[in-house]
Amino acid sequence: MSPVNKEIESKIEKVIGKIERVNLLQDQGCTSEVHEMIAAEGRYVLKSSFEPKYREWLKNEADVLEKLNTNIEIPTPRYYGYVEGGNSSHLIMSYEKGMTLTTALKKAEKKEQLALIKNFGHFLHRLHETSVAGFHNHNWLAEQLEKAEGYVESGDADGDFELLQKLTLHQPSSVHQTMIHGDCTTDNVMVIDGKASMFIDVAGMTLGDPRYDVSLAIRKWVNHKEYIEAFYEGYRRYKVTKEEFAYFNEGLYEFF
Repeated sequence: MSPVNKEIESKIEKVIGKIERVNLLQDQGCTSEVHEMIAAEGRYVLKSSFEPKYREWLKNEADVLEKLNTNIEIPTPRYYGYVEGGNSSHLIMSYEKGMTLTTALKKAEKKEQLALIKNFGHFLHRLHETSVAGFHNHNWLAEQLEKAEGYVESGDADGDFELLQKLTLHQPSSVHQTMIHGDCTTDNVMVIDGKASMFIDVAGMTLGDPRYDVSLAIRKWVNHKEYIEAFYEGYRRYKVTKEEFAYFNEGLYEFF
């Protein structure tokens, strides 16, 4: 059974051909529903959002993937199309074999975990060293704080006005902005053939503060010295301070 109505299904089939089978992907999509779609032209992923905030994020993701379709330096799913209905938005992209880094780490033994984490660090290092046309420089942190204020006002954030005021008054020193993922947790990196090989959920990918990415990347291991050391063996650009980690992971991330 298709997860969309007939009108949306018809629009999707214009992109991928006749839909033959649909499978819900259980381990993805906390802000959306994610399905594998087997169609006449092959296998695809359909990501669907229904709430205004998450529909906006999905449109951003579609825009990013479309920009990166011809880019070979930043591995992301291939963009095929974006469809909107009255109460829903739908992104069509390539189906990629593999598993999230979160899942891979759960399945791995300690030695393999350390190797995966080091590889993850190197993968993120490469992103932060990559320049991409089509992404314009802007004051990323100021924009995030402005978005956060809107989310608080609409009740769409875990953070509150008190935290937002603290973040606004005590911003970290500025750094050179780089390409960032924007939500660089282990859930949003795909492991293929034993290596961190692809970024997914790229709605926030833009020019921004690389310390945000690093803080989210290490959030699960911040009290585990061995894992942190493994990450920084791969990521050699900069080590976030405790204050920076707290600002980004325990502060700004509360709004997103």
